[in-house]
Amino acid sequence: MTEVAPKTILIVDDDETLRSRLARAFSHRGWITHEAEGYDSAVAIFATLRPERAVIDLKMPGPNGLELLKRMQELSPRTAVVMLTGYGSITNAVEAIKLGAVNYVTKPADADQVLLAFHGMVDAEEESYDRPDDFSPPSLAVAEWEHIQRVLSDCGGNISEAARLLDIPRRTLQRKLKKMPP
Repeated sequence: MTEVAPKTILIVDDDETLRSRLARAFSHRGWITHEAEGYDSAVAIFATLRPERAVIDLKMPGPNGLELLKRMQELSPRTAVVMLTGYGSITNAVEAIKLGAVNYVTKPADADQVLLAFHGMVDAEEESYDRPDDFSPPSLAVAEWEHIQRVLSDCGGNISEAARLLDIPRRTLQRKLKKMPP
């Protein structure tokens, strides 16, 4: 089995602005970054390099991030992967974790949030950022509530459009919105 290249990260996202912004931020933190805009370019990079970590967008033209995750796990099961998406759902998060992702982060995300997503699999002293001593990740209910609110805001309050983007029935979204925030 080929060893992973230490302190390297592959960022796969069809959004060039986000991809380059994350790459710059990781470079400033001492990571060797590689960028890919989709499935084919990511697999080509994997043919010659086994990065230590990868950040993969879920929705891309062509094969999606879950398909890429499956292929990456075949090529380099030791590469830690975080899924990144603007339209997350609990179903997608569970599927990504089942396929081998170490975590799931919703957009917009910065490099620190992505590094925190990798945190469960590494020693905290390895990371190049300062984490507050009283830090505790939000509960699943809080993360879901915040994500729903972001998507709803992005849709200008249109519940039907938000439900479509969240990939849940409209009535389910309405029930969730009637509940008090966690």
